[in-house]
Amino acid sequence: MKFGIATFITDQGISPTRLGTALEERAFDSLFIAEHSHIPANRQTPYPGGGELPEIYYRTLDPFIALTAIGVVTERLLLGTGVALIPQRDPIITAKEVASLDLVSGGRVIFGVGVGWNREEMSNHGADPSTRGRLADERLRAMRELWTAEKAEFHGEFVNFDPVFAWPKPVQRPHPPIYVGGGEGAFRRVAQLGDAWLASSVPPQELGPQMERLRALAGRDVPVTVYAVPDDPEQIEEYSRLGVERLLFYVPTMPERETLEYLDRLAAVAARFR
Repeated sequence: MKFGIATFITDQGISPTRLGTALEERAFDSLFIAEHSHIPANRQTPYPGGGELPEIYYRTLDPFIALTAIGVVTERLLLGTGVALIPQRDPIITAKEVASLDLVSGGRVIFGVGVGWNREEMSNHGADPSTRGRLADERLRAMRELWTAEKAEFHGEFVNFDPVFAWPKPVQRPHPPIYVGGGEGAFRRVAQLGDAWLASSVPPQELGPQMERLRALAGRDVPVTVYAVPDDPEQIEEYSRLGVERLLFYVPTMPERETLEYLDRLAAVAARFR
């Protein structure tokens, strides 16, 4: 089982480059970073975590710029979005960003995607929250065409373009793996468009039955990465018995010294299972 890190990279915490080198030094295999383009001041959508929305949501760096900086100073670390909010992203521009990052990093991108929860945020991007699932599916299909076809075209309900040339193509073939975030409502998207399921903090006793239902729907053995798991050895052992591919420890956004100390503790836990 592999171990990675999930976090919010902001202007108030450890720098992206120092975080990246610290993770590689401690043998973590991957980094998944969150995305929010902005937070509307008059937001009505409740925060899924309950209570006040943490300030980190207001201050996230652009994920592709941050991951590019990290890719330059690392050699092995996988560079993941956790998650990119597809209803808020132009598919042609996003396809180019993913492919460009995959090229400059030597094929280390994991494209974690989701449909988002903040209705006001996505509305500001011109997306209708009520159709965001269908919109995300079409944009993912369009991006796959842009990555794989010499002359790509797409004609759908939300995305429509005649044949185009779009380069670079990703280093990974046919394209970087798509990790679909969400609960059981996202299983159809995982089955049809994903290479893996990015499960959010699902405890082992619930995850096992969910994995069985996902694999029955998909008709294949879908790899699973679990986001924001506790550093509890007993739970980690349970995840291992389920055949989970990767666990992501969540690291709070902190200054460099505190972050490095936190990573040392997590690395010690992970080392027990390698």
